[in-house]
Amino acid sequence: MNIENTQVQMRKGILEFCILHIISRGEVYASDMLQELTSAKIMVVEGTLYPLLTRLRKAGLVDYKWVESNSGPPRKYYTLTDEGTTFLNGLQDTWDELVGSTSKIMTTKKQNGQKK
Repeated sequence: MNIENTQVQMRKGILEFCILHIISRGEVYASDMLQELTSAKIMVVEGTLYPLLTRLRKAGLVDYKWVESNSGPPRKYYTLTDEGTTFLNGLQDTWDELVGSTSKIMTTKKQNGQKK
């Protein structure tokens, strides 16, 4: 079994959650999202990000506005909608539950003397 494939799948599984969380902080430009995701080692490329942002917009979770730029064409800045905030809160609850459950399993493993 290839560990890299599993690692990629784990990262993909939390990509939407991470993107919504980044947008929840305030208006954000797509390239800034890419930079933050890359620096956090959640590898993503434009070809993955833009279709996901379009899907989130069509679902009513994010919205955007065009802002003129001094250094080129207008930029699209994303924000969460009220529905997006509610959705993100639900994902946050699920994340907290998963982290707690996983931590419990990892702690139990160590207490039982099992190998990692």
